[in-house]
Amino acid sequence: MDHGQYLVLMGLCVAITLPLEFIVGVRVYRRPRRLLKVMLPVVVLFVARDLWGIYRDHWTYNPEFITGIHLGALPLEELVFFIVIPICGLLTHEAVGKILRLVRGTGPLRFRWPDGLVRESQEASRADA
Repeated sequence: MDHGQYLVLMGLCVAITLPLEFIVGVRVYRRPRRLLKVMLPVVVLFVARDLWGIYRDHWTYNPEFITGIHLGALPLEELVFFIVIPICGLLTHEAVGKILRLVRGTGPLRFRWPDGLVRESQEASRADA
């Protein structure tokens, strides 16, 4: 494993979940204030916890697997992890919720830009016919 593979893995996590924003239409990235309100406490708490663990020598990071870029005592990869994984989880959570709502609905399922997947009402589908 080389020094950049962990960052590549985080990039792949974003790439795999990014279509949920556009295809399913979860609107996580399109609401940046809401995303920031969700992410800020998560990042602050986990960074503080990691810094405390590093300070107490509870754990360290193997230089063989990180880029060597540090923000204070915290490796860049760890900060990226604290940002990427919660966003991917949030995208997945929102997508599952929207898909479950769509499954419970009636009417034909369609893709509509920029809303993603939507259920058309019976009246709208009759007007199209």
